[in-house]
Amino acid sequence: MAVEAIEFYWRPGCPFCASLRRRLRKSGLPVREVDIWSDPAAAARVRAAAGGNETVPTVFIGPMALVNPSMSEVKEAVREQAPRLLETATPPRRWFRR
Repeated sequence: MAVEAIEFYWRPGCPFCASLRRRLRKSGLPVREVDIWSDPAAAARVRAAAGGNETVPTVFIGPMALVNPSMSEVKEAVREQAPRLLETATPPRRWFRR
């Protein structure tokens, strides 16, 4: 089964989540964001990947789980698990004031 997007699990108020979210959005990679506080199944998935803890951010790329990863770790995992996502990445357009 082909990986369609990076799955990014986060919770409100988490500064590490906010930092990684900014980098993911800037990368242009397809990302599905999941708030673990509003989705009990998502919280359970994170606990399963993080040794019973609700450690966020947690990122899933296909079968691979990354707990509190850096952006470089996410990109490396994408290269290994879903290189097609790198080919289709579309960075957001920048709008400048004049």
